[in-house]
Amino acid sequence: MQTIVETRQGPIQGFADDGIHKFFGIPYAAPPVGALRWRPPQPTPAWTQVRQTTEFGPICPQTAGAVFKTRASRQDEDCLYLNVWTTTVDPQAKQPVMVWIHGGGYLGGGGCEDGTDGSALAALGVTVVSFNYRLGAFGYLAHPDLGSNFGLQDQIAALQWVHQNITQFGGDPDRVTVFGQSAGAHSVRTLLSSPSAAGRFHRAILQSGGGERFSFDAKKTNERTYAASKAFIAHLGGGGPEQLRQVPTERVTEASHLFSGVIPKRGRVHTPANLAWMPVTDGEIVPADAGTRPLAAVPLLLGYTHNEARYFIKPGMLPYNRLLLWALTRALAGPEARAVRTELSHNAGSMYDKFDRAYTSAVFAEPLLATTERLLSSGHEFYCYRFDRVSPGADRSDFRAQHTAELRYLFGTLTTEGYDDVDRQVSARMQAHWVAFARDGAPTEDGSWPRYDDLARIAVIADTPGQGRIDDDPIAPLVHARRAIAR
Repeated sequence: MQTIVETRQGPIQGFADDGIHKFFGIPYAAPPVGALRWRPPQPTPAWTQVRQTTEFGPICPQTAGAVFKTRASRQDEDCLYLNVWTTTVDPQAKQPVMVWIHGGGYLGGGGCEDGTDGSALAALGVTVVSFNYRLGAFGYLAHPDLGSNFGLQDQIAALQWVHQNITQFGGDPDRVTVFGQSAGAHSVRTLLSSPSAAGRFHRAILQSGGGERFSFDAKKTNERTYAASKAFIAHLGGGGPEQLRQVPTERVTEASHLFSGVIPKRGRVHTPANLAWMPVTDGEIVPADAGTRPLAAVPLLLGYTHNEARYFIKPGMLPYNRLLLWALTRALAGPEARAVRTELSHNAGSMYDKFDRAYTSAVFAEPLLATTERLLSSGHEFYCYRFDRVSPGADRSDFRAQHTAELRYLFGTLTTEGYDDVDRQVSARMQAHWVAFARDGAPTEDGSWPRYDDLARIAVIADTPGQGRIDDDPIAPLVHARRAIAR
């Protein structure tokens, strides 16, 4: 069944499938190609004939980073397209709107990944939007002669499109939730500090990212991005903006990966702190004081998974031993490394389990703990969670509740292989919480999931729901002590 909707730019035709109206590959900005490479997104030229929106638009050129299968037929710099899923196109429906920002380290992925399909969430009465944005050096090159934060500006342009058009897809432009995971969560955090995004969303969900800066990252803000940009431009032969805009896409893609920071130095493990391509505090899109200023006063939902590290340091990837554990804890905990190792010695788990605990605590739990302190001090309304569910397949692989593990549960895209009926029950509960938050600004109607407060309670999403604390595992507070010392 075909569905035609009139947008501000012109009429589009999607299709209905199992009660869900789907519109794929809607342009939300002009193609950022040629003279528009490394420029802010420009308005989409209007059209008068009905435009077919039944196939996903191209994704930004990339070499790594996608979490799930991307369903786009190709990669192209012409990538600024979004997708909508909804059960109704009645402008009077006023459904909550959920805008998904994909992760992938600012290097890969897209709004068309199969694991984050919006159909199941839309079936629960929300209008779901996902979109592509410029990645790597295409989106986050930072140079005085070119500018910066192009990918972030794409995200703001997508939110502007939602504000202007979402009523036609049954959505309420005054009840928009942005949610993202990993780099997507970091994007949400940056949008919370950006004056250009003010008023474009009304709730925010940050999954496995978007906490305070890592306590172990000694580099100055923006230093890694500016250094990578300088090396990138030199690698491409230098020259001014016009010469750089003429460099073939393939060469830009190759150089983007080369200077991305995703390749760790010899003897080191990768952490998200190594990544070079990301938003910078340019003083305009992202204020210079973004790291200390209050975040936008909207309800927040924040959390992480119990075994984040297993996505980055996989079983059998390294010869996990005491020497490597010493080096890891020294890098992540600094002066508290001995105390962390002492705490880990009390754990009966394997050496790999110890790596997991140290990495997850330092890279995910501690930055979240620091963010809760910031939010409590400002009186912000927020909720916290930890995702603990381990599917039968994740148990067999020893990946457990790794980074990204919660996404198929949230989007209701559990496959028949590796998951069971308990997983589907956990998925249903998680979806209900996220939809309730998008609807009312709280993840439950009955108060069973309390706001985070001085009692520091978080919801634990598992086969048996419960409550816990970020500091149930003593390593996070130990690493947190390093932050206090650094101050």
